[in-house]
Amino acid sequence: MAERVPVGPGTRVMLTFTLSLLSGEKIDSTGSKPAELIIGDGKLLPGFESAMFGMFPGDEAALTIPAAQGFGEHQEDNVQKIRRSQFPVNMELAEGLMMSFADAQNAELPGVIAAFDDDYVEVDFNHPLAGRDLLFDVKIVEVEQVSNEIIRVSS
Repeated sequence: MAERVPVGPGTRVMLTFTLSLLSGEKIDSTGSKPAELIIGDGKLLPGFESAMFGMFPGDEAALTIPAAQGFGEHQEDNVQKIRRSQFPVNMELAEGLMMSFADAQNAELPGVIAAFDDDYVEVDFNHPLAGRDLLFDVKIVEVEQVSNEIIRVSS
């Protein structure tokens, strides 16, 4: 009989999940079709991965992921005021509108319009789920040890 392998570093995991806010609002789901990931490959935030450590195929859990282990705390430094004149004159602004900006290296950076007036537009560059505790309903379908190497992510 094959050895049962728990979720941990160096494993390939097949799982189904639903990600929700604690209020019950669904954010993302695999539905009934399992997703595959390698623990440590960066596809899933480390806080979600470590919450599954020790789970075996067939295990199901409703895991609460605190904001700090999910998408981080809301950082006021990530809210910027940009002169209204930097935006196209005919552009229809609205609170909650997500826009794409270019950072100093010209990489795409999403931001959400938080507030605006005739002079300034306040743009929130935090992840939309920053500062939110999340509910991660997960079912482990399959676990396979694929590497003995522990991937270390520097923070």
